[in-house]
Amino acid sequence: MAAPEKKVLVVDDEKHIRMLYREELEAEGMSVVTSNGEEDIVELIERERPKVVILDIKLGANRSGLDLLQEIRGKDQDLPVILSTAYDSFQHDLKSIAADYYVVKSVDLSELKSKVDLAMKKALTQR
Repeated sequence: MAAPEKKVLVVDDEKHIRMLYREELEAEGMSVVTSNGEEDIVELIERERPKVVILDIKLGANRSGLDLLQEIRGKDQDLPVILSTAYDSFQHDLKSIAADYYVVKSVDLSELKSKVDLAMKKALTQR
């Protein structure tokens, strides 16, 4: 039996962040789908079936990752979601409680990678 695909969805409005995360996570043996947050994320998740979602909190002027998180949770309670942000003030927002993990953006991606590993293990054991 083939190993389950380790697919990650990266939602970030900054192209260089999407490219960096893709490069780093693919080097870890994962397949990566990216989105700038403009499209219907729930639809994208249903189509791509990622095991883990990395979600930026600030997605341009009228989109909030926290709102997207609520949409995702409305469809799937178990899909691990990692909130990624440049600010740590989000931890005081009650909407952020629905996320599984938090990562403050950094040049060093070791924290992000360890959270993705934790989330992936969780995803692969519960399904």
